[in-house]
Amino acid sequence: MRMLMNVKLPLEPFNSAVRAGTVGKTIQKILEALKPEAAYFTEHDGHRGAILVLDVKDPSSIPLLAEPWFLSFNAECNFRIAMTPEDLARSGIDTVAKLW
Repeated sequence: MRMLMNVKLPLEPFNSAVRAGTVGKTIQKILEALKPEAAYFTEHDGHRGAILVLDVKDPSSIPLLAEPWFLSFNAECNFRIAMTPEDLARSGIDTVAKLW
């Protein structure tokens, strides 16, 4: 299932990693391990952040997706299920409305 992973990166230890010149290598290592469909880096509540689009086969893989961010940057990670327009079309949303 497609999921959006929102990552909020606190100033520390991220600033220290920037100063040490290791932040890019660490982020690249995480992205290589997670293999997101897409990755965007942005502001998140006044902090550095990232939004990743991931294909999650099983909920048990969530720790493998979040732990690199937790352990490397003390990050906060949130997951949201996401649908494409095709997924929504297959959902039967029109028939569900008739039940309610």
